[in-house]
Amino acid sequence: MNKTDETLKKLMDSNLYSRYSGLLSLSNISLQLVDTSGNILLEFNPSPDFCKFICQEDETRICSDYISRLEPGKCDRFICQHGLENILLPVDINNQTIGYLVGAQVYSADTEYQKYLIDIMAMAKEKKIEPAAIAKSIAAIKTIEENKIEIHEQICNHISQNIGQDFSQSINTADKAVVRLSIEKEMLEKKIIDLEAKNMSLVINPHFLFNTLNSIARIAYFEKSHTTEELIYCLSDLLRYNLKQDDELHTIGAEMDNIEKYLYIQKVRYKNRLEYDIDIADQIKAHRIPNMIIQPIVENALIHGITPKRDGGKIKIYAEKYQDNINISVMDNGNGFPKEVLDGLQQLENKLGIGFRSTDKRLKRYFGEQYGLKITKSDYSGSTVTISIPSKPNARR
Repeated sequence: MNKTDETLKKLMDSNLYSRYSGLLSLSNISLQLVDTSGNILLEFNPSPDFCKFICQEDETRICSDYISRLEPGKCDRFICQHGLENILLPVDINNQTIGYLVGAQVYSADTEYQKYLIDIMAMAKEKKIEPAAIAKSIAAIKTIEENKIEIHEQICNHISQNIGQDFSQSINTADKAVVRLSIEKEMLEKKIIDLEAKNMSLVINPHFLFNTLNSIARIAYFEKSHTTEELIYCLSDLLRYNLKQDDELHTIGAEMDNIEKYLYIQKVRYKNRLEYDIDIADQIKAHRIPNMIIQPIVENALIHGITPKRDGGKIKIYAEKYQDNINISVMDNGNGFPKEVLDGLQQLENKLGIGFRSTDKRLKRYFGEQYGLKITKSDYSGSTVTISIPSKPNARR
């Protein structure tokens, strides 16, 4: 065993896992440390069962898709033959690759459809595994939003660099007990916090939150603060709806109830600077769309349309059935999107553009490429953003 391998073994026996496992638990996406031949040395986060028990030759060695891409010094992100997103990052010492970090092994929204193309029966025959076991392992593979995969990749890139520095220092010091509390580690941890902050949602026990809000509402009732009581109940319902993480379709009626509560809260805030009108026919309310599709559009109308106007303005939400489509429009009489914001939306590059792009991609994922989101108007008389969905229940999941 050479000196580098001895150092690797010492680090793995001491604190390599404990130093990074806590950070990686934030994303809970798979990551392993492998040697230059593809043998798995350490699992920070385990691979999906599909990868571990079906794609890999055995549990101790990564799959052939990875092995074919092992190249000294080369970072790679690729989609495997079954459609999973994968990352491959070298661990280098003095420009020499002594191992790799590999992982992700998840579907993105763009690749999830490929799970339905896997020939389970042929695979079961080849691997001599029950088809039901393969189907179950495929169903368990996570689908992760693109921005979360990118955050995971950035985290892992910093970890691979830090591990390389750990190896280098251990080789130089020949000290098994060295635990580096270095500037690089502090920079990594700050980077983790920064990256997670960009994507972190409220982490709190929902039951505690809702019970607390309802208790406050009851106090407001007994104190005859009826506006405060109504606001708190609206906020409680709004949070409960927004915290739903399921990927099911919701009725347009349910979405409108949620939006009406949001606008009620904003009306109390803006007073006579905000007016709103919701005009959705009952027969349209029964149709289904992905949850939280319309509310972000309404929020953008408020931020970029109504808020900048001294006297405020009006938001109108209406829907119409045209041929085989249902078009839901959010219209405001503000000054239109600022030019730089509109350019960003059209180029899908800025933060707001990413939100619109995400909404558009979700609609296309469910209903097909001919449906989605479009900015149909934006000028000094106001803006209109329209989403189109089919009037018949032909969503493709």
